Amino acid sequence: MKSLRNIAIVAHVDHGKTTLVSQLMEQTETGKQTDVSALDSNAIEKERGITILAKNTAIIWEGVKINLVDTPGHADFSGEVERILSMVDAVLVVVDSVEGPMPQTRYVTEMALANNLYPIVVVNKCDRPAARPFWVLDQTFDLFVQLGASDTQLDFPTIFCSAIEGYARLDPQDDDRNMDVLLDIIKDKVPPPVFKDGPLQMQISALDYSDYVGTIGIGKVLRGNVSRNTTVEVLNGTIKPRRAKINDVLGYSGLDRVPISEAQSGDIIAITGISELKISDTICALDHPEPLKALKVEEPTITVTVDISDSPFAGVEGTSITSRQIIERLEKEIIHNVALRIQLSTDSTEVLVSGRGELHLSVLFETMRREGFAFCVGKPQAIIKDIEGIAHEPYETAVIDVAEEYKGKVMEQLGLRGGQLRDMNVDKSGENRLEYFISSRGLMGYRTEFLTATAGGGRINTRFESYQPIQDTKLVKRPNGVLISKETGKALAFSIFNLQNRGKMLIQPGEQIFEGMIIGIHSRDNDLVVNPLKGKQLTNIRAAGSDENIQLTPPIIFTLEQALEFIEDDELVDVTPNAIRVRKKILKEVDRKRMRSTK
Repeated sequence: MKSLRNIAIVAHVDHGKTTLVSQLMEQTETGKQTDVSALDSNAIEKERGITILAKNTAIIWEGVKINLVDTPGHADFSGEVERILSMVDAVLVVVDSVEGPMPQTRYVTEMALANNLYPIVVVNKCDRPAARPFWVLDQTFDLFVQLGASDTQLDFPTIFCSAIEGYARLDPQDDDRNMDVLLDIIKDKVPPPVFKDGPLQMQISALDYSDYVGTIGIGKVLRGNVSRNTTVEVLNGTIKPRRAKINDVLGYSGLDRVPISEAQSGDIIAITGISELKISDTICALDHPEPLKALKVEEPTITVTVDISDSPFAGVEGTSITSRQIIERLEKEIIHNVALRIQLSTDSTEVLVSGRGELHLSVLFETMRREGFAFCVGKPQAIIKDIEGIAHEPYETAVIDVAEEYKGKVMEQLGLRGGQLRDMNVDKSGENRLEYFISSRGLMGYRTEFLTATAGGGRINTRFESYQPIQDTKLVKRPNGVLISKETGKALAFSIFNLQNRGKMLIQPGEQIFEGMIIGIHSRDNDLVVNPLKGKQLTNIRAAGSDENIQLTPPIIFTLEQALEFIEDDELVDVTPNAIRVRKKILKEVDRKRMRSTK
């Protein structure tokens, strides 16, 4: 095992983990033969510029195989991080040289230290003009102290690097132009996995699927050896142990999985041939069925309803539209998406889907949409827990970076949403960093409002912190009403032009709309039913000023995540492969009036 190292890369979102892995692969023997552009291979990952799924890679440096795991940086996907840390012996804690430690940095570092992993701090983006590497190092050291790091963990090596430019240095003023220093520290400082002889014991930490081989289980061999065509015992805490046969054992070379004849204790591998594998399953030798403790994953904090669509376009857009198809897809998802929960309704077609945040759920729904599914999603709600007879709700830490001119507006908005200011600092560029403690309920729907208030220049990062008793705080609702279509058909430019003075439009000419669909944001606080299909009256009389030039303002185009943030309790997001639409739950105005009159 002296020639093997297992290490994970953890950081806050956009601090440069994936770029760093790409550079390490490019500058090593194995990586030169690999298409590193495929590291974030998921289409949504590439579009959003974030890592959603943990990636297993392997490189060779001076005869030592280094298993590298790139983990998600966004808090909504921290379920991926939690179980990946069980496979490694050390972590690279990547910190931005300008921003310093952020909420997710604290979270992943806390998990790494609790698992007694050896840390290496990488201060990244040292090429930035505003870089302050030694301030960041001091902040990171203070964070380690706050989290109760041991003396050994506090004596961490520090590397100053620029992943984008491909260099790593022991001092920011050095002139190294490659990653050799970092690779040497990984080889020399990271402890090799401990070889444990004896009967096979392996825990499944991640899952993948192939149309050719079926379910693929990924994990670390904790004891003994494992080879292809071996019959093993599969243990799960909730179901009866069963026997199964491992068809193939796969190791990692770059980004590729390659067949190997045998894997030893300490190796991170993938296995095929075992159906219905689940996260935390223990793979054991037949004569030694010893289950391992289930991997801990934090519970979801928000929930939404998912249901079949009753819009006029239901069945026209999408190939998977029935409740059975939707439920089967969600049940398939929870096998590997361990932070996700579903609950079926006994008296309706609704499914309650719970996750770690709006981004976590929106990525799932966007994936389903691209697979041909059509469905409706309700407004996200915070999950309320009963703790010792008292109702508790989730609270989050929100770290906000905002220019001085927008600070007052942001503080006013968060105050109205029940936020508590914990800390406020001003950096050398004059940008303010605000730290708030606020309920998830208070944050829902705020990101779009925040971007508007800061002219798109602010940054907000959040992380779940704890459950607290529900506060009797009146939370701010959407300040504007909506424009609702009373007709079904194709929207006309003439009508949209005349509606522009009523608010901001969400549709464009020629777009297919239906009765009850929300087509705009009203300039006032009430809802207004309008006709976007009304055309220009035809006449043979031409009057001065009647043929004014039609100039349309570009519409607001919601992403799925923005749509979920926007809707209120009586509204839904209608999701199809063709479009993302917002609508009223009750489509007909006469039915909505009847409903209001009965309340």
